[in-house]
Amino acid sequence: MRIGILGLGRIGAFHASTLAGLDAVDSLVVTDPVAAAAASAAERFGAKAVDSPEALFASGVDGIVIAAATDAHPSLILAAVRAGVPVFCEKPVARTVEESLDVLRAVEDSGVEVQIGYNRRFDAGCVAARKAVVSGELGPLHTVRSTTLDPAPPPAAYIAVSGGIFRDCSVHDFDIVRWVTGREVTEVYAAGGNRGAEFIAAAGDVDTASAVLTLDDGTLAVISNTRHNARGYDVRLELHGMKDSIAVGLEDRLPLRSVEPGVTFPAGTPHTFFMDRFADAYRAELTAFTEVVAGRSASPCTVADAVEASWIAEACTLSLAEHRPVRLEDVRKG
Repeated sequence: MRIGILGLGRIGAFHASTLAGLDAVDSLVVTDPVAAAAASAAERFGAKAVDSPEALFASGVDGIVIAAATDAHPSLILAAVRAGVPVFCEKPVARTVEESLDVLRAVEDSGVEVQIGYNRRFDAGCVAARKAVVSGELGPLHTVRSTTLDPAPPPAAYIAVSGGIFRDCSVHDFDIVRWVTGREVTEVYAAGGNRGAEFIAAAGDVDTASAVLTLDDGTLAVISNTRHNARGYDVRLELHGMKDSIAVGLEDRLPLRSVEPGVTFPAGTPHTFFMDRFADAYRAELTAFTEVVAGRSASPCTVADAVEASWIAEACTLSLAEHRPVRLEDVRKG
């Protein structure tokens, strides 16, 4: 199959490298507003570079991967759907939940598959955790803990347009909690603070945040995030049930050190980058997309899924601003 890639920044180039190594992919067509980026990718991966999204669509691609700037996501998704071409788009669907809803309404009856890039659904540990929940081996859940701790803040220019830590970072935790547990969030309570980079506070955001989510069966999910985890990139998921408890990310490269006497775990070099931590998950995610393009499976992460994570982010953002619990049904009503 022939796959087109729109956007060749850090994640777009990474996806190009991954796709070039998949047996199902025969060729790539790439484009980027920076012509040199497209030319570089074409040279590195044996791809064909074109000068516009329109030229890419006209090149006869079987599937589209969107790794462009967030502002461009809605128009590019809709262009792919109008062309009848299956599309993979990095999260978020759009800058705001309102725009995401517009995209959802436009694509839900189109018959064209749209996959949104929440890569943790393809992490081996998260997949095993979901199986443990579905099988019932944990018993009824009572507590879930999901953690995303970045080693350093992104650039100030990124923070200024990110929409805030809940919309930009925590949405990964929100999505994986929904997917692994199979439950919906009914209420949130969020808190946050600033302990580091001044430009984050200047943008009206926090650099460290926590949220307690109440799920529709009464399970509590505790979300922890920060932009300042000096030891490395720490992503974990814990599930505690009436019969058993399990953890994702509890391995030798965990960026945490024990001060218990005689304990040497974890002994490996800590993860420092999300592409390192989730390299296998990204490959599995794009492999799944080739199955979608081939018509052998439906989208494993739909626009509707992404919108649900966005609603939780909206509720947490409001909760942080107003220092109160926020019910999801109230946010949906506007």
